[in-house]
Amino acid sequence: MLTVLVIDDEPDLLNLVRHFLERFGDMKVDTTPSTKEALTKITKTEYDAIVLDFYMPEISGIEFLKILRSKGDTTPVIIFTGVGREQTAIEALNNGADFILKKGEDPKTQFRELAHMIQQAKDRRLVGRSLGTSQRIISDIISFSPDPMFAIDRESKVVAWNKPMEELSGVSTDKVMGKGDREFSLPFFGKKVPMLIDLIFATDTEISASNYNLVSKDKGTMIAWIRTVTPQDKKERTLWMRAMPLYDGRGSFIGAVSSVRDITGSEAAKLKPTLQAPAPSLETIEKAPTHGGFLERITGRAKASYKEGVRLYFKEGKFEDAVRCFDRAIEIDPKLAYVWNDRGLCLKDMGKLDDAKISFERAVELEPKDEEYLYDYGEILETMGVLRRENKFLRDAIPTFAKVTEINPNNANAWNHLGVCIKEIGKDEESHQAFERAHEITRAKKDSMFQRKRDTII
Repeated sequence: MLTVLVIDDEPDLLNLVRHFLERFGDMKVDTTPSTKEALTKITKTEYDAIVLDFYMPEISGIEFLKILRSKGDTTPVIIFTGVGREQTAIEALNNGADFILKKGEDPKTQFRELAHMIQQAKDRRLVGRSLGTSQRIISDIISFSPDPMFAIDRESKVVAWNKPMEELSGVSTDKVMGKGDREFSLPFFGKKVPMLIDLIFATDTEISASNYNLVSKDKGTMIAWIRTVTPQDKKERTLWMRAMPLYDGRGSFIGAVSSVRDITGSEAAKLKPTLQAPAPSLETIEKAPTHGGFLERITGRAKASYKEGVRLYFKEGKFEDAVRCFDRAIEIDPKLAYVWNDRGLCLKDMGKLDDAKISFERAVELEPKDEEYLYDYGEILETMGVLRRENKFLRDAIPTFAKVTEINPNNANAWNHLGVCIKEIGKDEESHQAFERAHEITRAKKDSMFQRKRDTII
């Protein structure tokens, strides 16, 4: 009988999964709503497979995977993720997940597929994954994406080509699968030329030489646009592409995945043709005047997504929808600190403290002297320290709140938080000084707080 650990913060789902697998899969199922508790369980019990929700409070699914694999634990992990979250699925794959299971489908179909995955896991409990299995996971990721996407293996042969890509390119999957030598570029350029997926390890100069306008390049993921004339209708089009490498559980490169969007007719498409001259590098784009230019238009689209996220979050309480809007804004322009910060606030309200901390950290990295971002970062560190009784977070929160008080000595709340953090680590006398300073400011009616960026943006 197989033993399975299921980790999800939804009690109803835990009960359903346990009931189905034990009744129809002939398995012994252990469940927990906490990734932290799960890490303790796996030190005491050896499981044949672990089923894990990607979005978890305390420790996120990705962090759990990293911890597991860093310890040399090769237990197969099946990740639950939502339809349309291909970026999430790719991130899970690159961090050691063995299978991806889509939420939101018919429960019976979904649980049958889960049972099948667990049975497969029993037969291949090896370090990493076989190349064939990895390609199947890639295909699964691509297939449930609403965006036109395709993937190639390490020999640059197509291993996945989804339905939206068929519609965009006019080429059916059976005509392109297994094809290499850049044949997948023919529907877009009429000749075999590098697409962004071919350039994931190229330098900025090499990317520019291929006529791509690089928008961002972060942690292996690249976003760029290019002007072309499609061979089918001889019309000038602007294509927006995103590409990233894929790795197996041992960190070996196994291929790459790319999305392609036709943005002809949008603001970005109103640029002068770039096929006749090398495209500007990322450095050139960043330094270029923004008035009336491409960067300004892209930033405008990012702000529009951000505003929608703010509306969904603060007015309607639709946290997950809001995070998706914030993610879309960040994908367009990853340097908008206020988007990272409000994304962090939203995740914090969802109970996803580790993910929220990452967002706040990014906001502070982008604008290290901003009072609002430092204050919110300090709060998440304080919250994690108090809830988890881990002084390392509190010790990081103390200098963060101290920076806030340096920027604005009359921020009584910052002084008060500083006092709480100092007191929590056992320094009562020093905490008293901070509390007294907060009291003096309030008593003198000098208390002043920053204005939220969302208020000024919107």
